[in-house]
Order: sequence, then C-alpha cells, then structure tokens
Amino acid sequence: MAWTLVVALACAAGLVLWVRAEPFPVDRLRPEAFESTRIRDRHGRVLREALSDDAGRARAVPLEGGVSPWVPQAFLAIEDHRFRDHFGLDLRGIARATRDNLLAGRVVAGGSTLSQQLAGLVFPGPRTFANKAREAVWALRLERALSKEAILEAYVNRAPFGHGAIGIEAAARLYFEKPAVGLTLAESALLAGVPRAPTLNNPFSHPDRAVARMRQVLDRMQALGLVDAERHAQALAEPLRFARRDRSFAAPHFTTWVLTQTPGPGDVVTTLDAALQAEVEAAIEEVLPTLADRRVGQAAVVVLDNPTGDILAWVGSRDFFGDDGQVDMVRGERQPGSTLKPFLYGLALEQGETAATRLPDFPMFFETLSGDYRPQNYDRRFHGWVSLREALACSYNVPAVHLANEIGVGALYERLHRLGFDSLRRAPSHYGLGLALGNGEVTLLELANAYRTLANEGEHRPVRWRTAVPSPAGERVMPAAVARLVTDILSDPIARAPAFGRHNALELPFPAAAKTGTSTDFTDNWTVGYTPAVTVAVWVGNFDGRPMEGVSGITGAGRLWHRVMRRLGARAPGGAFSRRGLVEASLCAEAFSPVGRCEHTIVERFLPGTAPLRDATGGGAPATDTGGPTGVAGTPLRVAYPDDGDVFGLSPDVPGDFSRVAFRAERADRLPLGAAEQSLVWEIDGIVGPAAPKGPFFWPATPGRHRVRVWPAASPERASPAVVFEVLAAAPSDSP
Repeated sequence: MAWTLVVALACAAGLVLWVRAEPFPVDRLRPEAFESTRIRDRHGRVLREALSDDAGRARAVPLEGGVSPWVPQAFLAIEDHRFRDHFGLDLRGIARATRDNLLAGRVVAGGSTLSQQLAGLVFPGPRTFANKAREAVWALRLERALSKEAILEAYVNRAPFGHGAIGIEAAARLYFEKPAVGLTLAESALLAGVPRAPTLNNPFSHPDRAVARMRQVLDRMQALGLVDAERHAQALAEPLRFARRDRSFAAPHFTTWVLTQTPGPGDVVTTLDAALQAEVEAAIEEVLPTLADRRVGQAAVVVLDNPTGDILAWVGSRDFFGDDGQVDMVRGERQPGSTLKPFLYGLALEQGETAATRLPDFPMFFETLSGDYRPQNYDRRFHGWVSLREALACSYNVPAVHLANEIGVGALYERLHRLGFDSLRRAPSHYGLGLALGNGEVTLLELANAYRTLANEGEHRPVRWRTAVPSPAGERVMPAAVARLVTDILSDPIARAPAFGRHNALELPFPAAAKTGTSTDFTDNWTVGYTPAVTVAVWVGNFDGRPMEGVSGITGAGRLWHRVMRRLGARAPGGAFSRRGLVEASLCAEAFSPVGRCEHTIVERFLPGTAPLRDATGGGAPATDTGGPTGVAGTPLRVAYPDDGDVFGLSPDVPGDFSRVAFRAERADRLPLGAAEQSLVWEIDGIVGPAAPKGPFFWPATPGRHRVRVWPAASPERASPAVVFEVLAAAPSDSP
C-alpha cells in the first residue's frame, strides 16, 4: 500500500514537473495566427474571404458583446458542463472514456475538456493514446497560462465548423448570413453541435443530422437548467433559415491580385467600388454578344480615379469562373497599337512642334537594321501633308513614324518608362521605330495610368489599391501645358472626323478624351480615355490568338468604352478640361499659316511662345491667350518664307546644286522692305552669313531640321523671330 502511494506521489510530482517544464505558447492563440483575410471594397462590403494558414475562413470576436449569450452556454452544455470546476482535465470523464476505449481496443471516446480540445487544435495529431496524453499535458499548461473565460473565448474562435469556416463568427456568416452576436438559441445550439464532427453534423451536407444534433444540445441545456421548458419548446419550433450556398466571390481578378500582395490576415479595405465593378461587368455582358460575329470573345476593363489613382473597377476577363476566365488581361502583356502615340506627340510638342505643324503622310521608307521600313496607315491610304492635330486625332501611322525618327526611339522609350511602362523590358533598338505604333507589349493597367497622367496634366503617380495607404507622391513627366494640348487634341471630335466620322463611340454627352489602338495581327483592340475625374481603359480580343474580323478601335473596344463611360454616370464628367496657358490664333486652313488672306480660317491652340504673330486675315489681330502667358512679342522683321513648321522633300532626280530654298523676309507690319533694309543678314542654324541684298536668298538645302532668322545689316536689334523648318532626304528613284 505504501509503495503504491509512493509511486502515485512520484507520478504526480513528475507530472507537475513535466507541466511546468514548458509554458503554453499563447501566441498561437492570437487571432493573427489563424484569422483569414477579408478583402473589402471602399464601402466595407466583403469582396472575398481567403483561407487562413489553417485552410479556413476565420475572424475572431470577443465573448463579451461579440457573440450571442446563448453561444457559450450551448458549447458548455454539450462539450464540457464541468468546465468551470476542473483544472483542465475532467477525471470523471477521463475514467469513463478510458473504460470505453479499453473495451473497444481503440480510441472511441475522448472525455476531453474544452481545454484539451483547444490544445488539440493548436497541436493537432492522430487519435491515439499517446497523443491524448500529450493533449492532457498541454491542457494543464493552458490552464496555467489563461483564465477560464479566455480559454472559452479562444475555443469558440478556433473550433472547426466545416466548409473552411473556423470560429463561431465565420460559421454564423456562412450558414446563417448573420454575425455571431445575432444568433438565436436554436441557431446557437445547432452550431455548438457541429465542431465535434464537422463533416457529419454539417448543415449544408447533412441538414438532418445537424438538426438532430441541435435537439441533443437543447435537451442538454434544459437538463442542466440553462433554459426552461418554454424556451426549449420555442427553440425546437423555430424555423431554421440557412444561407444560400454560393462559392463565388466579387471582383475575382482584382482580389486574386490583392492576395499576391501579401496584405496579411484580417480586414483589407481596398479602393475598389463593388457597385461600379458590377456595372462594368454588366456592360461587358451587354457589348460582347454584339461583337461575336466579329470573332471577339473576351474583354477587360480597368477604371481609375484620376486625383487619387484609386483602382475603382478591375475586370480581367468576361467570366473568371468560365473556360480560360482566370486569365487576367488587366495585367496581361499585349501590343497596344496606336494608344502609345499621344506620348510621342507630347514629346514633339515639347521639342518645338505645334498642333499646326505640317507632317508628311505619303509613301516613305526608313532604313533599319532589318531593312527598309515602310509604314502603312490603318486605311491603307496616304493623306498628304496633315497637321499634327489631325495626324494624332486620326491616328495616322506615317506621320507618327516620321516623328519617332526625328525625335529618336531612345527618347520615346525613356518617356514611356517614366510613365510606368515597366513591361517594356527590351532595349530601345529591339522595338525600333515600330515603338511609335505600339509594337512593344504593355499591360492595360500601365496604359490606364499613363493616360491618367495626361488627365492630371503631366503629373505621374502610381495607382493605389488600399484606402489605408496615402496616395503616392507624384513626378512631373511632361509640362502641364503640353499635357493640356494633347488632351485638347484627343478630345477634339472635329479633328478625328476625317478618319472616324462624327457621332462615333468616342463622343459622349460630356467632355472626354480618348484614343484607340489595334495590334498588327488584329488579336488585340484597345480604347483608353478619360474625363477630368476618371480614366477608363478597355481591351477586347481573344486569349488564344485568333484574329478578330472587321474590328477597329471605334467598332470594338470603343463600343465597350462608350458603354462603361455612360454607366459611370455622375462619376465620369468632372467638368471641362482646362486650357489654361494655351494660346489661340487663327490660321489659314489651306496652309496652316498666318500669312496673307484666305477664305477659310481655323482656330488653333499653341503652347506659350509658339503661337504665330498675326492672324490669317491679314488684319493684324494678335493671337489670344486662353488663360496663360501671352505669345511671342512682335519684332520689326519677320521671315516671310519658309513658314514655321514647313517640310521640304529633296528629289533624287534634281541635282544637289539645284536643290535650294528661297528665303524671303518682310517687315512685321507686312509692308515692303524699305531703304533701311537694303542689306540683310541671314542666320541659319546659328551660323551668321555675310550681308546680302534684299530679295530672295537662295540656300542650298540639306536634310535635317533647321532654324533661320534675319535682320537688317545695320540694325541687328531688329532681328526676326526664328523659324524652324525641315528638309527630308531624297528617296531612291524607284521608290513608290
């Protein structure tokens, strides 16, 4: 007998030492250790709940004020009614379970307390005698580390409820679409019966078993005096309204991308607008069927808020849950076609070109490392000399390639990178002059944010996807006046009419700037546009590389862009675009020149300092400013010929000695030169020539861009403003 007592005391002492040898890791009970990630829209709506590391959806709530008061009573009644009286182990329960297990020859009963069950959730293992003993030790350690209330709260937040739901809050929302604080007695009893066997007692999979288990819980609560007979009867009679089972989630492409940004567990409030997202998805479903006969199968749309860069909508494909639907064309890299042209023309404007500059649109060739490059327009026609405004608005290819050749592909490449086109990873020489026509692959998100830079008057900022993160700092990529002038061109329906006609998909009942683009193989079609408030970028095409048929930017992506813009409603307008700082002047429509009188005049806008001196009527009216600094002041002399922006082409059939340009000068008031101007000095490209008699001055033409001005030999202070013109190299005589 004495030896039995000694052995018992020794075992007890050993158990105490074993328990004290290592503390319970309470950090593993923190919500962050098991909580799932809930992605919400800007208004708090849950877009998607992602599984935690424990492969479940979980959210921790406090017992006090976070759950229905029936919840802890139901759990204690069915799982551990002596919970508040034991020290982590229920000896009576263990004795009963040991007897049953020995008789069965295997573990058929646990007799586990809530403390043991919680320890088993933290340290999972197979149902063996050894593992049950280990759980018991951890339960004793747990009781030393936490209070009874803390243990109970941790258990109801960690218990498994099936279908990936971990904890009472996730279970309440999954099965009843309500928070745990709103659970009724019957609902609390039903959920309390699930964790013991989440698969068998699952309300979705086995509703009959779940209800039968609920009755056991209610009977147990009545037997323990936790509810009276009346409440017991009411709970049994209460109709249970289970939630509709829906495996889908909102904004699937966007939320999938958000999860790759490792935002961590808990609530992640994004900038997305769920209502607007639904509107965009509806627009896609309305428009795509109308393009089916043109072999258009897919679409993608992204919407950005211009001031903040907030991503408001993100649709990567027509149906995320359909065939190939998980391809995300908001991030997919494809050739954007002509949508890169506005950034090329912005560079040209910065370097002295104007919206009235005449650009060549006729058969041309350019020497490249891979041979002669002969650009073609979309309509397979050439349009002669066109203004820069018309060339950009109508998206003619030849003038764009000509400008890229003059400016340099390296300069365009550097500008595109500053605008955020990181997907252009090859060297500029890889793309060549074709970069002006969009032969490099970019993403829809990059394209949208670059156009947002135009909407924000040349200031580039990264996009934002979390409301808790301040809007990133900006970088000025182009002068504000240049961005305003590019916007003025892209929002000009008259300028684009020669190519697209009037009343097309790019025209809206409010001011909007837009540009279209199509890849060379017709697999990708784009339209990107903006108001002062929002930017909308659209892609349509096919994932499998099938070319579309008879689709242009207007008839394809433009149609969807128009529909999305109209659905944006009050978000889209945001007022008119600013023209502050742009100078207006009248020009002769035939020559884009202020010289002389003509029947048809147009009003053009210019950057400060680039407007013509006088209007085209010959009446001497100065150029007017639309809100910024005035144009260049008048001077006593002016270059009468050539005009600013003129382009000359050398002919291979004319000997070089006879390829000359006849410079002419006149007084700024357009009166004939007098005795004081009998001798003139011409400065060409910074080189001052000798005095020459008034009259035509014949200059030997050489290819390139040139700058000329003139002054009386006796009065250099009366020098004229400089005129910039260009001479194109001669093409081979056999060229078309």
